Amino acid sequence: MAQAPVPRASAVRVTGPASARLGPADIDRARERLDGRVWRTPVVRCEQLDALAGTRLWLKAENLQRGGSFKVRGALLAVEELAAAGSLGVVAQSTGNHAIAVALAAAGHGLRAVLVLPHDAPPVKVRRIRDAGAEVAFAGPGLAERVAAVARLREQHGYDEVDPYQNPYVIAGQGTATAELLDQVAAEGHRLDAVVVPIGGGSAIAGACLATAGRHTAVVGAEPDAVPAFLAALRAQRPVTVAARHTIADGLRPEEIGRLPFALARRRVRAVVGVPEEAIAEALVAALVHARLVIEPAAATALAAAISRGAEHGADVGVLLSGGNVEPALVASLLAAWESGPTAS
Repeated sequence: MAQAPVPRASAVRVTGPASARLGPADIDRARERLDGRVWRTPVVRCEQLDALAGTRLWLKAENLQRGGSFKVRGALLAVEELAAAGSLGVVAQSTGNHAIAVALAAAGHGLRAVLVLPHDAPPVKVRRIRDAGAEVAFAGPGLAERVAAVARLREQHGYDEVDPYQNPYVIAGQGTATAELLDQVAAEGHRLDAVVVPIGGGSAIAGACLATAGRHTAVVGAEPDAVPAFLAALRAQRPVTVAARHTIADGLRPEEIGRLPFALARRRVRAVVGVPEEAIAEALVAALVHARLVIEPAAATALAAAISRGAEHGADVGVLLSGGNVEPALVASLLAAWESGPTAS
């Protein structure tokens, strides 16, 4: 998608709905704007998973969402704002799902898009981006390397950035998944005592905090033990960079929580559960074997936290199954290991 450099369209910069003053009303407005544009994904119940958790689990199946994850919610809003302001195109960095979502949103507005991924991004996610008509650029595995690549591309093309963590429209959009979950459980005559959300760069946990504000629903975060970015930020009282180790939860690899998500979530989150790699793998298999749901490791991280610690937070616990863009080979290998010696049954 090469083109000659053009001047920056500085007038297109969109700061979002009161930026750091985001509140529950922004979630309501986001739901109105997304009505009919995203799928109202089902909430799944599973007796076997309830038994493992020792509590009732309500699984919000965003793995069945457009683009394979909840990320399309925020991307649609953010890209729509930029398109309305006359954007020349968009650029974003991501570990995968945000990039897919931005690619789909950009295609809907006829905008060009370049998405920066780590060089070891799952091929299934790379394919989905290209299938949406966007260009893929690769950078190193670290967040700083991807951010630097985005800065170069913005300068080269004059495109606008859709930040996966700092854009208020992204956060508000992600929060609509939790808001839907709360309403769907209420329609069944129950109230969630807590909702468990995976933590990567922070847009999901921040959105969940906004969606649950004023309700008697606690927010519990889940992140891989290998990348404890939110726990480290809580200890330091500010976002800090952690030494990220390998994790199969590729969607939760950012080694630093976003500043805006941290500001929104730091006082609202009841607990953060660190999840070991083995538990992530076991939860992924458990979702498939027991609930017949194909989820990616990032979503399995939240499920693993709910299984291990959900009963501590009440009788009814929601789980945001954030996405389902998982490599078939990974699923096959984890199933093979389970069949040779099941640990998730």
